[in-house]
Amino acid sequence: MKQSDQAMNRIKVAVLYGGRSAEHEVSLRSATNVIQNLDPALFEVIPIGIDKQGQWLLGHDVFAKSLEYNKVSQLQHDATWFTPEWLGRSISVTKAKHELAASNQSAFDVIFPAVHGSLCEDGTLQGLLELADLPYVGCGVLSSALGMDKDVSKRLIALSGINVPPYVAIKYTDWSSNQETILTRITEHLPFPLFIKPANTGSSIGITKVKTAEDLIPAIRFAFEFDNKVLVEKALNVIELEIAVLESLENGQDPIVSVVGQIDPHHEFYSYDAKYLDENGASLYIPARVPDQVQTEAKIIAKKIFQVLECEGMARIDLFYDKDAKQITFNEINTIPGFTQISMYPKLMEATNISYSNLLTHLVKLAIKRHKRKAELNRNYNGTD
Repeated sequence: MKQSDQAMNRIKVAVLYGGRSAEHEVSLRSATNVIQNLDPALFEVIPIGIDKQGQWLLGHDVFAKSLEYNKVSQLQHDATWFTPEWLGRSISVTKAKHELAASNQSAFDVIFPAVHGSLCEDGTLQGLLELADLPYVGCGVLSSALGMDKDVSKRLIALSGINVPPYVAIKYTDWSSNQETILTRITEHLPFPLFIKPANTGSSIGITKVKTAEDLIPAIRFAFEFDNKVLVEKALNVIELEIAVLESLENGQDPIVSVVGQIDPHHEFYSYDAKYLDENGASLYIPARVPDQVQTEAKIIAKKIFQVLECEGMARIDLFYDKDAKQITFNEINTIPGFTQISMYPKLMEATNISYSNLLTHLVKLAIKRHKRKAELNRNYNGTD
């Protein structure tokens, strides 16, 4: 096949980055690596940015400017505007012609969401892409929503027989009218220290470790800045374990479960600063420095969690090994895990003999396969004879 023919046959992958969540800047870092590692022989990349006001911007110029001087900044506004109504449609806008396919072709073949947090990873974006009838990488609407809500995911995981830390969930409406009652319930049921965290954020945004009752109210108020539901969770004496899970391309096959990784934070916990701002914020160990039987059990539990929450495509499962109780406990799941240079998901897959580039190719193929199967479903029904 001629080189020009190969270029014409490349799959058009729209990489979404940015978004309205507090993890906007983290998303830009993830998108950088995704774009750089998508195989150029197989894929044509079309970057699409979403700014913090929810406006969509199109093109490589936008992405280049957002990475100017090797810094990750907010999206620039002097660029080609884009609107989600165009997803899946042919585009004839003058400025977009150079970025998108000809008028008789689909604008994109696959969407790769390199976005994180609320309004990105919680099923809202996935619902938009379902309505646009576009293949997209990662979990569907249901598992995305379940995975994002730390309260609901913990309830389902506990029902499946897996340990979860003791916690109390608080809704903002209840907190605003029954603060004293809620504080009493917390202090009666949960011993200090405690973690206060928004129910629907990632990257440790909005999380505070609280050691005394005096610090409880400010920490809860801080968490409510990022979400309308907050978890107050017992702080366990733990080793933090992370496992990457990848759906198989073969029907009926179990998902691929990576080796077990370990996070050893140098801060008091694995905070946003420890993850992204302090280059010495944590030590990462692959494989984890825990006994073999703990690693084996962790992998079994990770696969079960992936299946219980109806995950598709990929997920990173975060577990605790409780050093006091000598047992594994569920922490949270990330249905669009980070793809930055320091992110554990691609590192764990690399250690499981799946390279970064092959991982991305695998994920795109999964997206196309799922969309093809859904396209075969009967959308018309007139009743039985």
